[in-house]
Amino acid sequence: MSLIERAGLAVLRSLDPETAHGLALSALRLGLVPAPRQVVSPRLATRIAGLDLPNPVGLAAGFDKNATALAALGKVGFGFVEVGAATPRAQEGNPRPRLYRLPEDRAVINRFGFNNEGAELIAARLELRPRSMVLGLNLGANKDSPDRADDFAKVLRRCGPYIDFATVNVSSPNTEALRDLQGAEALAALLAGVMQVRSELPRPIPVFLKIAPDLRDAELTEIAEVALVAKIDAIIATNTTITRPPLENKDAAQKGGLSGAPLFELSTRVLAKLSHFTNGRIPLIGVGGVSNAEQAYAKIRAGASAVQLYSALVYEGFSLIPSINEGLLAALDRDGFSSITEAVGTGRDAWI
Repeated sequence: MSLIERAGLAVLRSLDPETAHGLALSALRLGLVPAPRQVVSPRLATRIAGLDLPNPVGLAAGFDKNATALAALGKVGFGFVEVGAATPRAQEGNPRPRLYRLPEDRAVINRFGFNNEGAELIAARLELRPRSMVLGLNLGANKDSPDRADDFAKVLRRCGPYIDFATVNVSSPNTEALRDLQGAEALAALLAGVMQVRSELPRPIPVFLKIAPDLRDAELTEIAEVALVAKIDAIIATNTTITRPPLENKDAAQKGGLSGAPLFELSTRVLAKLSHFTNGRIPLIGVGGVSNAEQAYAKIRAGASAVQLYSALVYEGFSLIPSINEGLLAALDRDGFSSITEAVGTGRDAWI
């Protein structure tokens, strides 16, 4: 991490977390964030659902909810970027404060509640996106919608022509009853509507499903079966957790989804189980607690074809991306793998 990045992160961490988040996005848009070095190797390249990724390290949804910093995010070294979540209509989300740093725990708690500027404005920005990046959009539902399942299809219909993949997010803990859509019957109906809209797009794109880490094995099995029947292209495991492991920070009891280091083990076990239940028939993307190369590598060996991160950027900045990619190359050398794809799933049993 450079001195400039270290100083910038220190300033941001001295501010209210949501204010700091907004300033970080503004700095990105204005070109004030030094671009980290690029790590390029064919050994890092991977392919998921027909998408060719230059490396397996992606940005998780939530960092750029409104797709306002696409050009900058396309230059910082991510293998792919996911923005959103977007809902059909703009909504403010839950009242502030709704974002908490837990530095002693290397964690974050948020209860944003799908705050975003709505599909129309977001679609206009997506239309102008850089074509050199692999870009996805997280689909959400308005909290006061009479038909939340249909909201996902509406956002895909409006924004689908401008993205490379879409993620159905039924796992956010911050919209009341949203996680109920993870039940087998409700999820099957929702995905059927989304996949119908996908088939009508000028260029059908991969559809991913993002699940919660707080699911029992029987629920994971059901989701795997529904995803296979619906022909979902990949599953993102996992979103934030509503559980609370032992934490040190005074805000540990705040309501919302916990992300960052305390989520790593829980999310990786869910990932490995899902890999087992699907028997490798659906590509998986591992999310939750990734803050270094060994954790990214652990998720890959547990069954992930790629990983995403977000919370670790609060503490490590964008220099984390090349650090992880360099570390992945070193791990491949150490364990005798010729590529990332060769390592996928090779350590799954250790997590089940």
